[in-house]
Formats: sequence, C-alpha cells, structure tokens
Amino acid sequence: MAPYAAVAMKSRGGILTGNFWPWELSLSQSRCTWPACKPIRHSSAKAGEDKRGHLHLGPNQRIFFLNSKDQKPLIRSQLYSNNPDIFPFSLGWTCRLPFIKADEKIAKYLERAHSSIINRALPDTLPIKVLKRVPRVMEGGSFVKFSHDPGMDVKKIETSLKKFLEENPVKQVFRLKRRVKASLVEGTPWIEDLFRFPSSRIKVEFLPTAAGGEAAELSQEELFSLFRPFGRLVNVASQPPDVKILPRYAYLNFRAVRHAVMAKNCLHGITVPQARGGGMNGTVLRLGYEQVIKTRWIRGWLASHPRTVIPLIVFLVATIVTVAVLDPVRVLVIRAKITQPFAFPDNKTFQWLLSQVSRAGDSLGYGRYRHKTDNAGFKALEDDRKESIAKIHKWLEDSSADSLFVIQGPRGSRKKEFAIDQALSNKKYVLNIDCRPVQEARGDTKTITAAAKQVGYWPILLWMNKIINLIDITAQGMIHTKTDFSETLDSQLDNIFENTSEALRKIALYGHKQSNEDADKYLQAHPECQPVVVIDNFLHRSKDSTMFYHKISDWAAEITRDNIAHVILLTDDVSKSFGKTFPDCVFQQVSLEDCSPGIAKRVVIDLLKEDKSELRDDKGELDGCIEKLGGRITDLEDLTRRIKTGETPRQAVDTIIQHSASEILKLYIFDRSSDWSAKDAWFLVKALAAKDEIGYNDVLFSEVFQSAGEVSLQALEEAGLLTITRSNGRPHGIKPGRPVYRHAFGRLTDDHVLTAKLDLATLDELAQMESQSIDKYEAELQRVIGLPKEAAAGLAPRIIWLGDRLQECQAKLERYHSESRGLKKTLQRIH
Repeated sequence: MAPYAAVAMKSRGGILTGNFWPWELSLSQSRCTWPACKPIRHSSAKAGEDKRGHLHLGPNQRIFFLNSKDQKPLIRSQLYSNNPDIFPFSLGWTCRLPFIKADEKIAKYLERAHSSIINRALPDTLPIKVLKRVPRVMEGGSFVKFSHDPGMDVKKIETSLKKFLEENPVKQVFRLKRRVKASLVEGTPWIEDLFRFPSSRIKVEFLPTAAGGEAAELSQEELFSLFRPFGRLVNVASQPPDVKILPRYAYLNFRAVRHAVMAKNCLHGITVPQARGGGMNGTVLRLGYEQVIKTRWIRGWLASHPRTVIPLIVFLVATIVTVAVLDPVRVLVIRAKITQPFAFPDNKTFQWLLSQVSRAGDSLGYGRYRHKTDNAGFKALEDDRKESIAKIHKWLEDSSADSLFVIQGPRGSRKKEFAIDQALSNKKYVLNIDCRPVQEARGDTKTITAAAKQVGYWPILLWMNKIINLIDITAQGMIHTKTDFSETLDSQLDNIFENTSEALRKIALYGHKQSNEDADKYLQAHPECQPVVVIDNFLHRSKDSTMFYHKISDWAAEITRDNIAHVILLTDDVSKSFGKTFPDCVFQQVSLEDCSPGIAKRVVIDLLKEDKSELRDDKGELDGCIEKLGGRITDLEDLTRRIKTGETPRQAVDTIIQHSASEILKLYIFDRSSDWSAKDAWFLVKALAAKDEIGYNDVLFSEVFQSAGEVSLQALEEAGLLTITRSNGRPHGIKPGRPVYRHAFGRLTDDHVLTAKLDLATLDELAQMESQSIDKYEAELQRVIGLPKEAAAGLAPRIIWLGDRLQECQAKLERYHSESRGLKKTLQRIH
C-alpha cells in the first residue's frame, strides 16, 4: 500500500468579514498527474471526517496549506485593509443566510470555473496522491489530503512545491498580482463549521501535553521564530505577569488576514518540543481568532461621549424632519381646512347643476325626503337677534378692536348657529374649534388626536413619538440621563397651535402681495382680511383638566394681539368670568337669552310651515303649551318634531315634560356623583317646584347644604340642573336650568311614593350627620369636664355652649326620626 500525506490548500481571504473566494472552492476538481494517482470522489467534509472536527491521518499522511502571495509589497491602504483583494466581490455574508447551505452550494457552482488554478498549482512531478479535499468556506480555502511513498521526506516535498510555485507562479483569475503559495500543516487542524470569522489577530494558548501536566509559556522571540514564516507580524503581546488567567496566552497580530489564516490552520495543535522553548514535556499550542478593534478618532470620540452625541443626533434628525418636511405640510393642510379650496358653494355652474338635480328629484317624488337646512324656520329668531349681529359686524370691521368677543348663553340657545350661520355669514374664512371632544378625550394620545382634528393638523405621527420615547428610555438606561426629546402633551399642543397660527397668518396676508405695506401694518390696517376663529364650548368641564384651556387661551390672546385673526368664544355658562383666563385682554360680550313667548310661537310656526303643519286645527293650543315649555330653542325644536309626527301640542309638551323628569332622576338624583349628593339635588327640585326662583343664601344656609355649600351648587349649575342668577357680580338667586324643568320638578314632587322615598333618604342622611355632631360635642365635653378644677374654672362658657349645641342636635335628631316615622307610614299605606 502506498504511503500517504495530506495537503491543505488556502487562498488569501478577507476572513474578518467572512469572505471567501471562488477559486478557493474548486479544489474538488484538482487533478493529480502522478502515475500512481487515481481519480477520487469530492467530499466537502466542512466539519471534518465523521463531522468530529478533525481529519484522521494514517501512515505517511500529512497536510499542506496553500494561500495567495503578494508579487509586490503591499501599499499602506492594503496593509490595514481586512478585504482580501483577490476578487472584486465577497461571498462570506451568504453563509449567514437562513435555510440554505451557502458554503456547499457555492463550492458546487464554482468548482468547474476555477479548477484550472488548482491543477496548475500541483506540478505533474510532485510524488503525491490526493485523497480528499475539504473546502473551508468561512475561511475562504480548502484542505487537501494526500499520500506519499514510505521513506520520502515531506519537507523535501514542501520545498519542491514552494520552488515550483516560485518559478511557475499560478496567478488568480481576477487578481493577476496574486500568486498561490503552499505550507505544510505541522499541527492538528480543527475543522469546525461555527460562525467564527477569521481575523488578522490570533490568540495562542499554551496547554500541557497531558492532563495534570505543566505547560511552558513561550517567549516573544520564540513565538516570532515559530510564526514568522507564515507572514509578516505586526506585534507580539504576551500575557501580563499580574494576570492569573489560565491557561496562559499571547496575542499575535499579522499584517494581513490571509497570513493569520495560514498560521492558524498550519500550527493549531502543534506540540512545541523542549528545544524550541516548549518545556521538559513539551507544550501544545491552541490557536483561535480574536477580533481586531480598529481605532478611529472621530468614531471613538462619538462612542465615548454618548451624553452629548445621542441628544445631538436626535435633535438634528427631529429638527430636519419636522421643520423641513412635516411643518410645511401641516400648515398647508390647516389652510386647506379653513379655505376649503375644493368646495363650490359660490360656483354658479355648481349651483345650477344642484338646482336641476333638485327639480328632477321633486318631479320624481323624492323632494319630500330631501334634507332641510338647519336654519330653515329660524327667521324670527334671526330678526330678534339683529342687534347682536350688528354688534359683531361692527367689531369685525373695527381696526382698533384688538379684543375677544364672547357669546354667552344657556345650552340649547343655538350659539354656534348664531355665530357661524348668522353673524359670520359674510366671512369667507372661519375656523371652528370645539373644545368638548378635546376635553372629554382620555389619555394624551386621544387628546392630541382630538385637538389636531379640530384645526386640521396632519400628519400627527404619534407612532414617531412612541419611538422617540423608547429612544429616550434606552438612552436613560445607557447614559443615566434623559435626552428630553420625547414629545409631551404640552409640546404637542404648542406645535399644533404654532402651525395653526402660521396658517392663519398666511390666509390673512392673501391680499398683501398687491400692497407695498409692511406685513404687520397691513394686518392692523385691514381687519376685514383677518379670518375668524370660533372656539365653541369654551371652559366645558374645565375642572377636570386646565392644560388645554391654558394653551388655547394663550394662543387666542396671541393671535388677537398680533392681528392675525378675530377670536369669538362660545360658552354655555353665562356666569363665567374670563378675567383670570385672559388677564390682559379686553372683552366684548353678547348674551343670548331664551326666546320670549311671542318669538317662540313664531319660531314654532315657521318650523311647521316647512311641512304645511301650520294648517292643523289644534294650532290654538300653542300659546298654553309654549308658556309651559319656555323659550329654549332645543325644546321648541323637539315640540315641532313631535307635532309633525301627529301628536297634538298638549301631548307633545306632556311627553317632553315627562322625559325631562326622567332625565332629572337619572342624571342628578340617582347618579352617584362625587360633586353633589342626591339629597342636594332633591332639595333643589322640591324648592324650585314651589317657586320660580329661590334665594341663593336661603339654599346655602339650609340644613341640607350646611356641609356641601357652594361646591355642590356650582357643580349642579355646570351639570345643567339649575342656573344661578347674579346681581352686581355676586350670586343672587337660583332658577331651573331649563324652563321646562319647572314643570318637570312639579311632575316629580306630585309622585308621592318617590317624594316619600327621597325625603326618607334625606332625613336618614341628616340624622346621621347630627349623630356625628353629637358624638363630637360629647367627646369634647368629656375632655373639658375631665380637666382639673383649676383649669376648668375658666371654661364654663365653653361647657354651656357645648350643652346648647347638644340640645339643638338632639332636638333635630328627634324631629328627623319623627318625620321618618310619618314617611314610613305613608309608604305602607301607598301600594
């Protein structure tokens, strides 16, 4: 049997990034021309034979390693480059792709194209027989196993191969300046298929030849003489003496990655004898790649100063994206919402087409289903409010009126319709902002979305805010400080109103191009060009949260002061004072009251004319019905709708009163609100059922309100149960929140069972309060009596006062119990 040896072939590769090269993968087709050589079968064996990580060597078997060699010295740019420069592309990254075996497939596809390089690298006179080839895709090379005759010196075979490659250089296809070189594998190579990428730095560990033995640490001179034949070394670093890590180690830095790959594959597992510094029993070298950390001054400074760099990068990116891209788009969208460039209400052609379609619908019988306008039937109301409309028109045309206009009125008085459809019917650009959906939104995200929707602010990009918050949290964990670039509700509202101001300013300056005046002077001299901002439901549920109202108040004052737009505030509460909200502004005000009986009757008749319902025989009942219903516009509309459905005016009013009574029970008495109690609401219902108006102080000093006081009254006023009248700015009286509530209160008090139950609950609560007062007075009296006689001598007046209070509380308690017994008997009699 012929002796055997092994050859390892390798190309120079950019192993640090996992690159390998096409010619290196064609070893399976290398041809041996030795007469004793027979064709062999290709085997990838990327994890060694039997996938155990090693190649088994029999008698006369050794390993060679082939690599590329520079024909000329490397220039400085190549010296510190990790790229192999053999081919203009690298394929190492394909090894990371999932679900494919890139190393095997690439070797299979490229072996034919580059087999000639391998054939030319092995001379015909070389007395070897190739047994197996093991491609190393991750390292960009291949192992070749071969045999030789017994007694033949392997070193001579290696010398012959190197001499042949020097005299007959085998150049690569894509790099003509690269030549193939070969080295003999003296150790035991570890053939692994891990995702470990080669590097120009090698870690050498010194291990004993047997378990429990001692290993000698080779000096830098000995390491240099051992590794220098494989390539130029840049540095040799031994383990510091004070480091007690075992096994001992050293670092070798090669000039090129291919040199490190060659040394690692040829010397891994070699046993260094005593003659070469390996100690008495020898030392085994275990080699592995170490990633090289390249120093870059700029990148190093940026990485070492994250507290400065991270906020700066986030700030620059956010500023560029927001200012250069998003804000102009947002201003454009807000302007489009105000100007409505795609609406055609004044286009004659559009109006003619609309009239023709309406006539066609009427001729086909669809006219009765056509929607009527909201202002139809309110001609009488408009005539009644002409004076207020004229006041608003004068304010809009006055160039010196840098003030806000407030329209106050109870709920259901059609303030919004009065402002937009009547007072501002001649204004082309009007922005309506409703505070109700913004104030009722829950959470910062919904609040921002609702506020943006009111002004047309888009895009919002709330997902971007979440990403910035995540970056802020990550930066806080890494650098222990906040970047403070996350958008809060406060900053988002500021951004929304700033973009809205910019859009309003551009609209107000539409005619400025034809004038030579300064922009600010133009705005002050032409108030008729300014758009109008209508803020509806202002101060709605202001107790829940005040942030939005602070922001919109400051914004309204700013655009008014800068002559950008006129601002009209609509509020339900006629008792609100805006001095605290706008401390530096001047107000002009219009109050909308309920209609008088005559105007209310005209409104109902005008609404009935739409369907010719005014021809009914029961129209004479309207006077008495409107007197019960009052002049609230929403109630008049409800009455009209019910009459149109076939009910008589008396039936409609009775139904409205009954629904109002049920609404009062549900919203004010049975609702467990924290701002008022059921006894507070029921006391007012009984009092207002007997009188149209009751004194404010009479209620405030009653037994029921002795604990709640003004807080409950203000809460009930905001909820709509009552209206507090004022005289000279102070509370004077209390009236029902809606005129129809007066009769609804009477409907509730006429129910004897309901009255008895609620009175009984009120008496129980009052009795409990008196019992608590008695306990408090008795405890204090006992403490006073328990004092020494000398100390208690001067407390006689206090003792007398406590006794009087106890008598009063006891008398009230007995009265409450007596009334409770009477109510219980009443409930027992009524079934």
